[in-house]
Amino acid sequence: MAERAPYGAVASQRHDGILVLTIDHPPVNALSADVRRGLADAIQAAQADTAIQAIVLVGAGRNFIAGADIREFGKPPQPPALPDVCNAIEASTKPVIAALHGAALGGGLEIALAAHYRVALPGARLGLPEVNLGLLPGAGGTQRTPRLAGAAAALDLMLSGRHASTDEALSWSLADRIDTGRDAQAAGLAYARELLARGAGPRRTRDASAALADRAAAQAAIDAARAQVRARQRGLFSPGKIVDAVQAALDQPFDEGLRTERALFLQCLDSPQRAALVHAFFAERETAKAPETRQAQPRPLQSAGVIGGGTMGAGIAVAMLDAGLPVVMVEQNDEALARGRARVEQVYDLLIKKGRLDAAGKAERMARYTGATQYDALADADLIVEAVFEDIDVKTAVFSELDRIAKPGAVLATNTSYLDIDRIAAATRRPADVLGLHFFSPANIMKLLEIVVGASSAPDTVATGFELARRLRKTPVRAGVCDGFIGNRILAVYRQAADLMLEDGASPYQIDDAARAFGYPMGPYQVADLAGGDIGWATRKRRAATRDPKLRYVQIPDRLCERGWFGQKTGRGFYLYPDGARTGTPDPEVLAIVDAERQRAGVTARQFSQEDILRRYLAAMINEAANVLREGIALRPLDIDVVFLAGYGFPRHRGGPLHYADQVGLPRILADIREFAHEDPHFWKPSPLLVELADKGQAFASLNRA
Repeated sequence: MAERAPYGAVASQRHDGILVLTIDHPPVNALSADVRRGLADAIQAAQADTAIQAIVLVGAGRNFIAGADIREFGKPPQPPALPDVCNAIEASTKPVIAALHGAALGGGLEIALAAHYRVALPGARLGLPEVNLGLLPGAGGTQRTPRLAGAAAALDLMLSGRHASTDEALSWSLADRIDTGRDAQAAGLAYARELLARGAGPRRTRDASAALADRAAAQAAIDAARAQVRARQRGLFSPGKIVDAVQAALDQPFDEGLRTERALFLQCLDSPQRAALVHAFFAERETAKAPETRQAQPRPLQSAGVIGGGTMGAGIAVAMLDAGLPVVMVEQNDEALARGRARVEQVYDLLIKKGRLDAAGKAERMARYTGATQYDALADADLIVEAVFEDIDVKTAVFSELDRIAKPGAVLATNTSYLDIDRIAAATRRPADVLGLHFFSPANIMKLLEIVVGASSAPDTVATGFELARRLRKTPVRAGVCDGFIGNRILAVYRQAADLMLEDGASPYQIDDAARAFGYPMGPYQVADLAGGDIGWATRKRRAATRDPKLRYVQIPDRLCERGWFGQKTGRGFYLYPDGARTGTPDPEVLAIVDAERQRAGVTARQFSQEDILRRYLAAMINEAANVLREGIALRPLDIDVVFLAGYGFPRHRGGPLHYADQVGLPRILADIREFAHEDPHFWKPSPLLVELADKGQAFASLNRA
């Protein structure tokens, strides 16, 4: 029988001469101090027990070990340290077999690599994703992995943070075999008995050498990875340290390599990037916890409807089909409906071409798809998402029809990016059933989903929006009603800051370069070209009547739109896109238009350094974010951070705009805004919340706990 006493979260059970140690720490067998202590104590006790001939490590439930225990993040470390546990497993005089199923990630895989043999079940996922938290595998992972898999495979696994399949693990010698006919414990016991029958003893990973025998090939892989880090992970701290650690695995004896790994791990641990990435990790989990999800249960969600078969509507339909929901798409006529279906199929055909889906997978999804040209086809849908043209009259007309045909209790959602949810809800007799679901394009790929709560939205309506996000594997953020909600409202302000700099002397290409140097994948003018300049132009025209006449209005983007230069889709915008190119090149004609607009506005161009650009760009973003927070449009600073991390390309290693502001210091941000206000007091108005926090010596983070 299992013996829980003295091993805490690690149960032990003897099967003849084989000791099975079962990690039992729900929900995912994370490596808590109790688990580490239990493993260390059990391994040590087994060494002195002559009746034990072999040891099998297995996880209870659905996983082997899914990594570190996030509940211990930020707390003082408790012994034993994971490297000591791994070293004790590897030093065992009895062969240790790890039986892997479900997740074997991070420290869980490091435990398995310290074992002498590994058997995996189909579907097991092996990975070293520490790079996603600004760390490197610090319990021997950077030293053992290349000794088994080689430098190239080890670096691929560690720099990407991805999960390897069992087939990959087998080809890389991270697993010795795949057992298709048993559960994890049975597979581990069978392998242990086979090893004992043939007299196999401990086989220590530290002694493996074949995978690094071709030193020239290993060095070439390391050099290639270092070049990749410079090109693709510029500005990130831990990827370079991972490469350094693998270099140590090639150059140094094992124990010295472990010491190098530990030193590099501690450098990562002290990095501001690590703190930012951990903040992002926890913030994304917190955004799923809105007040309404605590107050109410979601409504039934077994079927969905999508109104509109354009790019956004098709993307939403794909996301729902991928989640297993039957979807009815409604368009205004047969021709538009055919185009909508073609867009859906095009997504799946591209996935098939890339080898990420097969024909059967496409057929299974399309079997749940239905097209219609009448709203009555939505009569049985549990949730209906409207994704039609961004015009308040068009949308209210749609909701009047939905009020007529939707069944009682159906959730009625609008995908508007800017418009007033409460006006849309007023077009129905059931405003409690209405909310905003602001998807980001392409909707089947982008993770962010702003869940916009209207004045009358019922708690269970909102909870249903969060349940949909969970099923679609989206990152949900609760937002209140205002023009642009959280993300687009703030975007409008920092894009305005960019336009002011453009008129004052910076080029669009300088501004984009500065944003990329900060860590954005694209600058604001590249994003405008990708999204389509006509989208922003329509919004500016809609807002013209209510625009504050005291605010400077930069007309440069309008001049481009008047020429039909809408970006990539028209072949030119702020950049040129010859022959359908996806990457733009600077356009001298745009610079000429900029110069002409400066003359028209009476502006004398001045020089902007990269630092000048970033100070203004980020100060505008942070200041408006503080206003959004103060008005309750966002509940917490972390909600704003997640919006910008998941939807707007804010560099993850900086944690989000308000986490970044805390790191820089709110007094410095406020001082910048007050300095810029001497030039333009109407645009640069310090947020009262920013002033209050700076004066009190508090940070935005203090409001996450409120």
